[in-house]
Amino acid sequence: MKKLLVRLGLAAATVALVAGCATQGEDAVASGGEFTFVSPGGQTRIFYAPDERGRVSGLSGDSLLEPGKQLGIDDFKGQVVVLNIWGSWCGPCRSEADDLQAVQDKAGPQGVQVLGINVRDSQSAAADFHRDRGLTYPSIFDPSGRSLLALRQFPRSTVPATIVLDRQHRVAAVFLTEMLESELLPEVQKVAAEKP
Repeated sequence: MKKLLVRLGLAAATVALVAGCATQGEDAVASGGEFTFVSPGGQTRIFYAPDERGRVSGLSGDSLLEPGKQLGIDDFKGQVVVLNIWGSWCGPCRSEADDLQAVQDKAGPQGVQVLGINVRDSQSAAADFHRDRGLTYPSIFDPSGRSLLALRQFPRSTVPATIVLDRQHRVAAVFLTEMLESELLPEVQKVAAEKP
């Protein structure tokens, strides 16, 4: 009987915890709290209205091209930040790098900053990839994907992925697929044109 009561107590506590987490996640996004990724049910392009956006904070890591220097979204206060999760080993990442550079070149004057996050890679391969393609936007070198913990519950195995943060560093859009300039640039410009 004692074991049964303990099991029932644990079951009730688990249900309360799960219900609390589910409510907290919905409330966090609805009230402008911290962003928590929710599985999109097969969607590869997810858009958030301004009143549904959750903030990303604390995303940082070692600079790919300047070892020992920390780099993160806090370095780009008041700017739209386009996070791109990539690896030199990833075919679609190789294909979209020029498109991301074009977005940086065209939207940069509007206060937009592309910030790469290199995962599951060696520093030399990633740095060579960056230099060989003439990329001018910075990247975080994060072979373990630890910096992605700031994107709560985001699947760290999803590469490539692109996340557009508004000027308050709230998630405006998530793309779980390779992006072309023609698709990404209009979305980034729309977010950049939003009134604060």
